[in-house]
Amino acid sequence: MAPEVSVDVIACTAKVPTLNTGYSKRAYVTFLAGNGDYVKGVVGLVKGLRKVKSAYPLVVAMLPDVPEEHREILRSQGCIVREIEPIYPPENQIQFAMAYYVINYSKLRIWDFEEYSKMIYLDADIQVYENIDHLFDAPDGYFYAVMDCFCEKTWSHSRQYSIGYCQQCPEKVTWPTEMGSPPPLYFNAGMFVFEPSRLTYESLLQTLRVTAPTPFAEQDFLNMFFNHIYKPIPLLYNLVLAMLWRHPENVELDKVKVVHYCAAGSKPWRYTGEEVNMDREDIKMLVAKWWDVYNDDSLDFKADHETVPEDDTFSRSSSIMATMPEPAVSYIPAPSAA
Repeated sequence: MAPEVSVDVIACTAKVPTLNTGYSKRAYVTFLAGNGDYVKGVVGLVKGLRKVKSAYPLVVAMLPDVPEEHREILRSQGCIVREIEPIYPPENQIQFAMAYYVINYSKLRIWDFEEYSKMIYLDADIQVYENIDHLFDAPDGYFYAVMDCFCEKTWSHSRQYSIGYCQQCPEKVTWPTEMGSPPPLYFNAGMFVFEPSRLTYESLLQTLRVTAPTPFAEQDFLNMFFNHIYKPIPLLYNLVLAMLWRHPENVELDKVKVVHYCAAGSKPWRYTGEEVNMDREDIKMLVAKWWDVYNDDSLDFKADHETVPEDDTFSRSSSIMATMPEPAVSYIPAPSAA
């Protein structure tokens, strides 16, 4: 078992770095695949970053199946469009918690974006409501992310769920001594701070080739790979909406900087309010807040006043993964995405 990682959070400062006009060292990055409606999430995200006056651009790592129409929308909003090739896990019989998780292994390509010294990854169903550029100034050499929660039924396969243990409230159910050392801290991979590196990238692909996939796909894999350098950061940098009803004592909603709309039914562009917990007033408020950003025409990219680099294309298929066929995927229906 991996060694336990101590909780070490970085200071929540209000520091905002000066504009990096060259865009060559730091950037936000998200992931997009297919021709679905997640493109709306990316548009909302880049407008949100613009609203909070981030100094850095948004790179969209996208698979070849993203249609040109969606690429044009993102370019028109000032995104840097970067095509990547998909990565699939080794053939296996695993049941993923969500069917689409299998394609999320393609996110590993972002470690090869070596022209950036540091990046902040954000899922497309995330919105940034306060400037978080100061996270780029966190000490190098670590992987920063927010701790996840083990209270949802989709974690029923885990030892944590079996005994009612959750790292969000470890004092409620302590880890039994007869079960050995407690598991290492586990992060949600919807938001993280990392340093691109070709060496790390190659190591990730080599390790993936010999690692059996698990229900939460690349999130489990990244937790395994980076557990020795993982540093937790406060919940306010990645509020998974389910925390509002699972661990309300840990949430100060007025201080939250980043909201992750990953609970079932919470995607603002699909919201109906009919799913479980979606009729809550705090959820309605956060969905409306997302739409306020998305619909704000003043946040549209102004090409006359801003400059972003031309699109970049990364289409080299690593020899490590080239022989791995696209797998047939089975999945376990789940109420929310991790």
